[in-house]
Amino acid sequence: MEPFRYHSHIGQSAWTDLRRLLLDEAVSDLRGMPTLKRIGGRKYWYDRYRLGTKTVDKYIGEDGDALRARLERHKQAKSERDEARRQRSRLMQVLRAEGYLAPDVATGQVIAALAQAGVFRLGGTIVGTQAFRAYEGELGVQIGFDQSAQTDDIDIASFERLSLALGDQVSTELQEVFAGLKFNPLPAMQPGHVWRWMQSHRQTQVEFLTPSFSDDEDLRKLPALGVSAQSLHFLNYLIAEPITVPLLYRSGVLVQVPRAERYAIHKLIVATRRRPGEGQQKARKDRAQADFLVRFLAEERPDALAEAYQQARNAGSAWRKAIDQSLAQLPATAAALASLPG
Repeated sequence: MEPFRYHSHIGQSAWTDLRRLLLDEAVSDLRGMPTLKRIGGRKYWYDRYRLGTKTVDKYIGEDGDALRARLERHKQAKSERDEARRQRSRLMQVLRAEGYLAPDVATGQVIAALAQAGVFRLGGTIVGTQAFRAYEGELGVQIGFDQSAQTDDIDIASFERLSLALGDQVSTELQEVFAGLKFNPLPAMQPGHVWRWMQSHRQTQVEFLTPSFSDDEDLRKLPALGVSAQSLHFLNYLIAEPITVPLLYRSGVLVQVPRAERYAIHKLIVATRRRPGEGQQKARKDRAQADFLVRFLAEERPDALAEAYQQARNAGSAWRKAIDQSLAQLPATAAALASLPG
C-alpha cells in the first residue's frame, strides 16, 4: 500500500488563499443592508434592498462567526475586488503548476454557470466524484487517478426543507441555464418533475437529489432552485454541514461539497446500493474512494472521522448492515476505523 503523497506548503497556501478571496467576493457585491432572519430555530443572513416598490431579500448564508466577520468588512472587499481577482488568477497559476486536480473545460463551464445562477449559495451541494476531487485542496493530499478519474456526471443535492424555508430563488431559471449549455431535460416517471438534464453533444448528465425521510424515494420539488430532485435514503447524513471550497476553474468558482469524513462513510453505504452489472463498477469506485479517505483521515483527522463513523452506525440497523457489508471487502479500511479513538 503506497504512502500518501502531500501537496507542498506553497500549494496548500495558494488553495487556502484562493478560498478566502472567493468567500470575500461572495459578500463584496451586496446591494443593500445585511439583515439577519431567524427561520426554524436557525439564523440566516440576507441582502435586503429595494427594487422599485418591492423589498428583495437575497440569501447570503447561515449565521456564523466567519460570515459575520466578512459582512463587517464587505465594503472594503468591494473596493478591493479588482485586485482580488488578479490575485486569484495568480493563485490558480500556482495550483496548476503544483498539479492540483481541475475539472475539464466542459464540466467547469457547467458548474460555473450553476454557481452564477446561485445554486450553491442557495444550499446546493456537489456530491460524487466531482466533490471527491475537491478534497485534494481541503486535505492537502494528492489523489491518484484510480480514485479520481473524471466522470461525466454532476450530482447536486439539497435539502427540500431548506429550499422551502429560504424564501429566495436562483437569479436565472435553471431551465434557461441548461438550454444555453445545450442540455436537454430527461423524462421522469412522475409528470411535472424534471430532475435530470443531458448535454446533447456530450454524455454529461446533471442530476438533482434530495434526502428522503420516508419509506419512498420519490421526486420532490426544490423551490429555491426551481427544479425537482430524486429523493434518496442516507443522503441527509452526507450533506449535513457542508463545506465551501474553490472549484479550480478559470480564476476559481465557490461551491459546496460534503465534509470529507461524511463522504467517506457514505460511500461505504451507497456501494451496497448499486445495481448488478454496470453498477458494480461504480461500487468499486465508491469503495476505493472510501478506503482512501478513511485511511488518510484516520491518520490526520481521527476525531472527526470517529464522530462521523459513530453517528452513521448509531443511525440504525440498515446503516450498520450496509457499512459492515462494504468493510468485509476492505480489510485495511476496517482496520483503520477500528483504530479510531473512543
